Amino acid sequence: MGRQLAERRARDVVLTPLGRQVLAQAEVLLSAAQDLDRLARDQGAGRRSLSLGLIPTLAPYLLPGILAELRAQDLQLNVQIREAHTERLLAELQAGDLDAAILALPTGDTGLVELPLFEDRFLLVGSAARLTALRQGGKSIRPQDLRTEQLMLLEDGHCLTDQALEVCGMMASAPGINMGAGSLATLSRLVAAGFGLTLMPELAVKSECEAAEGLVVQRFPDPQPSRQIGLVRRPTTAGDGWSSSLLISLRTSDSRLF
Repeated sequence: MGRQLAERRARDVVLTPLGRQVLAQAEVLLSAAQDLDRLARDQGAGRRSLSLGLIPTLAPYLLPGILAELRAQDLQLNVQIREAHTERLLAELQAGDLDAAILALPTGDTGLVELPLFEDRFLLVGSAARLTALRQGGKSIRPQDLRTEQLMLLEDGHCLTDQALEVCGMMASAPGINMGAGSLATLSRLVAAGFGLTLMPELAVKSECEAAEGLVVQRFPDPQPSRQIGLVRRPTTAGDGWSSSLLISLRTSDSRLF
């Protein structure tokens, strides 16, 4: 380059402004090279591969339908699944370890392509006794009407927790909110047993109501709060056909779930 890319200091090394630009371009080149290497290996073996990431509040409810549809469309497609929080999935996408991820939009990462898929509405769930007590006032319950001491959410790190707090107009630091559950399955059983109320994505309601005896569901009045679910990939990842197949599979599975 003819100019300094890094500054060596006593304890560490920092990039110069030019160094940061060079690093960004190098990461793009390395990602494209990894895609090319994977493509060559798959073509040589006569098959295609897809590394797909999903957040934990989507994976159990979307995966069965997605995998069945993908298998029906292409028996040679080798699908590898990664379930992790949003931050981890985005990092692995940028590193080339994943081809695509299904998560809540927007991600805030301007270097990725985001394809909206569907709106996943939030529903109020709890025990019959708790929901009956809420309805005694005779008016429709909005998310903002919930009190902090009534609310149970997933542990910190789940984007669903941040979304639920935003919908309810609460801060994570507000006293009384119970954020201890590690999964929607655990959360469902706690609220079904009467320990509190929670906001659950509609995508998960059918499965969780079947699994957690006593779980009761109530819709919020219009406009119903929701989250946008989408497919995220790198701009350089066209997919060799898997992108279209995956979108078809998602939309087919989506129509069966709701």
